[in-house]
Amino acid sequence: MSREVWLGTSWKMNKVMVEAEAYARELKQFLAGYSSSAHLFVIPPFTAIQLVARVLRNTAVLVGAQNMHWEESGPQTGEISPLMLKDCGASLVEIGHSERRLYFGETDFTVNKKVHAALAHNLIPLICIGEPEQEKQFRVQREYVRRQIKIALADVAPEQLPRIIVAYEPVWAVGTHGKPAQPAYANGMHETIRSAIAELATDEVAQLIPVLYGGSVAQGNAASFMAQAEIDGLFVGRAAWDIAAFIELIHLVDKAM
Repeated sequence: MSREVWLGTSWKMNKVMVEAEAYARELKQFLAGYSSSAHLFVIPPFTAIQLVARVLRNTAVLVGAQNMHWEESGPQTGEISPLMLKDCGASLVEIGHSERRLYFGETDFTVNKKVHAALAHNLIPLICIGEPEQEKQFRVQREYVRRQIKIALADVAPEQLPRIIVAYEPVWAVGTHGKPAQPAYANGMHETIRSAIAELATDEVAQLIPVLYGGSVAQGNAASFMAQAEIDGLFVGRAAWDIAAFIELIHLVDKAM
């Protein structure tokens, strides 16, 4: 079964408004003369979501958010709700990134709440999972990610599962000091993730869910990851923060499809 291919980038805490607008306008200009076979998405900081969504409104590029609270409103100081994201023009939301888990106390259980809230408000949940270095060292990485994805998707109706995207991002591969996983290793972890999803639903449903690789993805290794049977696309960080670099990745992914 052929699955959809996705390519996207999260800007993390980077780009003020003028930089975000310039990036979005250059991307729109590029896509006016080029049609990618991959589904594309960009995840700016909260301050730029509305602007970027407005610039990219008539393109196929989805605009997302880097986090979201599960409540629609309330006394959650400093948080943002699914209603607010929809109001800004977001159609996708990143949930459970390892930096959110490490620095802001995110857990598998809060990830599950956010997944349900995203689905309830017609936002695409981009669920980030991946093992820390120690779990890899002691060879329990497969058990670790199986637990993560099973809790994240707990009580999600089987018919809703195809609306979800999963990003496998090993913690040891993320960030400026991260090292990318070997493509074959990542492919095996993707198989594990898909197997765990099948246990929650069926093999047929699991085959519909795109599982992306993220973690020190760059122009030099993108094709190697895309050559793996279980890798359905790439979730890129700093290697796509320059628009020319993102466009290069679009070409690389299209060529690999």
